[in-house]
Amino acid sequence: MNFETKVRFDFIKNRNKFFLVSLILIVVGIVSLLFQQLNLGVDFSSGTNMDIAVSKSITKEQVDEALQQVEHDYVATVGGTNSDRVTLRFKEVLDQNATKAIMTTLEEKLSAEVSSEINVVIPSMARELGEKTIWAVLIASLGIMLYVMLRFEWRIALAANISILYDGFIVVALFSLFRFEVDMPFIAAVLTTIGYSINDKIVVFDRIRENMRYSPAKKPEQLANLINQSIWQTMARNIYTVLTVFVVALAIFLFGSESIKLFSLAMLIGLVSGAYSSICIASPLWYVMKKNQKVKKQSKPASTSS
Repeated sequence: MNFETKVRFDFIKNRNKFFLVSLILIVVGIVSLLFQQLNLGVDFSSGTNMDIAVSKSITKEQVDEALQQVEHDYVATVGGTNSDRVTLRFKEVLDQNATKAIMTTLEEKLSAEVSSEINVVIPSMARELGEKTIWAVLIASLGIMLYVMLRFEWRIALAANISILYDGFIVVALFSLFRFEVDMPFIAAVLTTIGYSINDKIVVFDRIRENMRYSPAKKPEQLANLINQSIWQTMARNIYTVLTVFVVALAIFLFGSESIKLFSLAMLIGLVSGAYSSICIASPLWYVMKKNQKVKKQSKPASTSS
């Protein structure tokens, strides 16, 4: 079988450029997390979330005008099919009297019937959610690494895991840098990103393994050429897969309700990062580790005397 493919761009030769760009992004992300930290939502910081249904269509300006006398700081988002739902997020833990007063004020100012679902997160619960989230990401990463080790080899597993952790970190770093709110849907987006990211990497590494069966690479130059060919052979498939999900996530971001905009934004960032890392980080990282591996010398067949 012939696996020769035209290499339009040498990813392995330019690997140091990709590593440098990625390192700069990591440093910027670390600095942002150290000085700005994350803009935690109610799910991860103590506070009160009020999901309110209104009997007519409203705007955010109407809500702000109605609550201008409220002493507590809040963030309001209006959504629903007919713009008849409003979500109020308070950094404080409000008691029953405070929430009842807010409901009464809205009912009077908006001249409409209102009903609400109130969720309160106390500090201890917020810490527990944060700890469980960290464990979820770590366990997911470990499970993926073990799976890849069983299917391929430890070098591929290490390169793939470093890449998916990079993808997750980039999403977190950008949310920290631009002060987007981090809540439970955000965590779901990060875990979904990891799933799509590892799928791209498995496709590339599976093609590399298949090509090595028919054309074993014994020199670094041969290995680099084989990896480049494998990347280009899977390029179209990876682009189409990512682009399909990207279009859906973009449509949700542009036309969806306010409550899921940040979820779709995290997905968009993760999809782009995953496509980039599959080509520009995972495969070059594996090449760096693999090229130094000593090639086992093939035993010479014993000579037969006539």
